[in-house]
Amino acid sequence: MTCEKQILSEAVSNVSRAVSTKSTLSALEGILLKASGGSLTLTGYDLDMGISTSIEAYVKEEGEIVLSARLFFDMIKKMPSDKITITTSEKYLTTIKGDVTEYSILGIPANEFPELPVLNDTNTVAINQDILKSMIGQTLFAIATTDSKPVHTGSLFDIENNQITVVSVDGYRLAMRKEAAQTSQNLSFIVPGKTLAEVSKLLEEKDTPVEIKVSRKHIIFNIDGYMVVSRLLEGEFLDYKTAIPQNSTTTVNVTTRECIDCIERASLIISDRLKSPLKVSFENNAIKFSCTTAIGKAYDEIDCKVSGNPVEMGFNHKYLSDALRASECDEVRMEINGPLSPVKILPPSGDSFLFLVLPVRLKAE
Repeated sequence: MTCEKQILSEAVSNVSRAVSTKSTLSALEGILLKASGGSLTLTGYDLDMGISTSIEAYVKEEGEIVLSARLFFDMIKKMPSDKITITTSEKYLTTIKGDVTEYSILGIPANEFPELPVLNDTNTVAINQDILKSMIGQTLFAIATTDSKPVHTGSLFDIENNQITVVSVDGYRLAMRKEAAQTSQNLSFIVPGKTLAEVSKLLEEKDTPVEIKVSRKHIIFNIDGYMVVSRLLEGEFLDYKTAIPQNSTTTVNVTTRECIDCIERASLIISDRLKSPLKVSFENNAIKFSCTTAIGKAYDEIDCKVSGNPVEMGFNHKYLSDALRASECDEVRMEINGPLSPVKILPPSGDSFLFLVLPVRLKAE
């Protein structure tokens, strides 16, 4: 079979994201190529997540083979020609040819490649690409990276009353994003963070819809000719509705970029070796940042609008700046209910997103 180099290279690159880097089953380190009709279907699958797509090809003889993903991609990328021809013998010897450049590598029989899950009894939801990309982008940062509670290594999708809510939590912070949805269904499922990171890379800033199919144990995202299938996480997710403080005694409106820059300046003397909380004081229409480590002291402040009680609290500087970066808006509103209550970070008006950052106790000086 023969196909365009650029189209094949892009497809192999995207499908490779679901390929296992190290596996006892060598077929999992490869891509399944299936030539039939006028197309070539490529599939990568690591038993947790699979990505599949089809591209146009001139198929002389139908067949299928598994090739090493890394080697195959490197060969295609370095081919000097615009068209690539792939031929496989009965003994699985595969020839990849472009002009005078030619490689011959031993493939793996297609029957050794595990089949992708088949979804039964699915519910279907559609959401625009740009909206889903934004929802993932604003919540992915708060996903747990340790397996102490595996269910929190994914994001909860809560669909009810024509609204989709995506929630991530890692024990120190919470991120929530809401968006209206054209669906009357009530659904709740948890998608692994790794899957969402790969789905986000395939999404573009456009308003074409993504079809999402959900079964009891698996989910499928159909994105512009790509199909991403993934297992869902099972377990008891944090009751996020009760975790969000309802009252506040202090409200702060601040310019996002200025606040991030100020946090970065004040936390320059904090490192993995020299850990210290960032002391933050909200008072007299200013936010004052300070910290002390074995190296020395740092202080900075910015103007803002503070209404309510003055308050002083400690934060992990990274968690605070991560939340501000994820806001994707020029100004944010912070709501605080005392020095030991989590700070709520919201848009200037409304609550399309909500981030919670837990404070850390400050040592008495």
